[in-house]
Amino acid sequence: MESSHRLELTHQLILSAAGEGIYGLDCDGNTTFVNDAAERILGWNRDDLLGKVLHDIHHHSHADGRHYPKEECPIYAALKDGEVHQVDHEVFWHSNGSCVPVEYTSTPIWENGKLVGAVVIFRDISERVQMEKRRKADFQEIQRLKDELEAERDFLRAELNSTSNFDTIIGESPALKRTLNQIDAVANTPAAVLLLGESGVGKEVVARAIHNNSDRNTKPLVKVNCASIPRDLFESEFFGHVKGAFTGAHKDRVGRMQLAHNGTLFLDEVGEIPIELQGKLLRALQEGEFERVGDDKTVYANVRIIAATNRNLQDDIDAGRFREDLYYRLSVFPINIPSLRERKTDIPLLAHYFLQKNCEEFGRPQLQLNKRHIKQLQDHTWPGNIRELRNVIERSVILSRSEKLFLDLPGSNPIAEDNTEDNSSDVEPLILTDEQFQELEKANLLKALDISNWKLSGKGSASELLGIKPPTLAYRMNKLGINKK
Repeated sequence: MESSHRLELTHQLILSAAGEGIYGLDCDGNTTFVNDAAERILGWNRDDLLGKVLHDIHHHSHADGRHYPKEECPIYAALKDGEVHQVDHEVFWHSNGSCVPVEYTSTPIWENGKLVGAVVIFRDISERVQMEKRRKADFQEIQRLKDELEAERDFLRAELNSTSNFDTIIGESPALKRTLNQIDAVANTPAAVLLLGESGVGKEVVARAIHNNSDRNTKPLVKVNCASIPRDLFESEFFGHVKGAFTGAHKDRVGRMQLAHNGTLFLDEVGEIPIELQGKLLRALQEGEFERVGDDKTVYANVRIIAATNRNLQDDIDAGRFREDLYYRLSVFPINIPSLRERKTDIPLLAHYFLQKNCEEFGRPQLQLNKRHIKQLQDHTWPGNIRELRNVIERSVILSRSEKLFLDLPGSNPIAEDNTEDNSSDVEPLILTDEQFQELEKANLLKALDISNWKLSGKGSASELLGIKPPTLAYRMNKLGINKK
């Protein structure tokens, strides 16, 4: 008898020393045993548990507060089916009213072939649950950064594909030198710059020069063509959106503001921003923070602003189309970029640059400009400025089928290069094949689309410049295989 008592005491000491919580239950689910670890983990004194239904005390609810029916409890299932039940995703309730994530095993107790109760062994897995939450949060952060990197990669690819045919500033005219001096003065400052000038003067080239000479040149220069963004997508384009924010938002998207963090945001055709969105843009620029569409989390972005327009923003302010406070925020340092008419001495340098570059790109022998070409180029009014000059030279290279350059200027007869320049009255006539004519028509369409920023109908559109109807323009674009991509 003494030996049996000593053995029972030994067993009690072992159970009390165990690190896991241990409960003993009878066949009715009443508590028959509680070890020290169970008291420590859940805070219930054994005197409060012994002889009582354990489920009603600490296993009656799920973590979210939903009722946990006793008949669904795996602990009591062991008392019914005599099987071992293991669970690793539930909670026991602490005496202070909090819930403790646990994993437990309910094992039936048999005596002489008869089910007499069950023993429940459990451990606190709060630390593991917290670690899993942190791991999940870290994964979500990694996924967010991955999405941002993919968005930046896609943006940079698009930028590479859409890079202008001219990527440097060429010229020595006094008008251009004034602009270059202004670029040098403002580049390495955080000041916002407003580039003013006609369409095609190279505002984006100037913006890139400012960015490349600033202390942000290792970060991206993000371009937003405000004239090409549909009105209902402006906010998403600037600030981004979360999945499900609106119809078609199938995944999270990073906005241009966030892409330009620590870099430069170039707002081309800034006068086209809808008036109702100018206030949100102003707030984001002033405070350096914004919310993505459909999200309540604040995103912070440090960006340097360069804006550009060929419109008179003061007229737009007077007409109520542009906010005066946004104008003053953007025009800290205005730069007027001269038109090509003001840079006539630069025309030969630019024309030679484009000619050399186009010949290399098209695999043609190097063509040359003569004095008559240069005179005709300098006499032209260039309403499309450098963009028009670039297109004229490109079209001329396409049409030149020999070693002589056929200069094809709008409103004049093409002039062929004559190596005997003294014979200036001898102009070689140009007869185009059907293929050449289609190339000329395609180049002319592309020029109109380029000048109009691919606007197909309405005021200032390509169809208006060409004097044709929008359906006719669409038909010819399809016929010639022209698309915006």
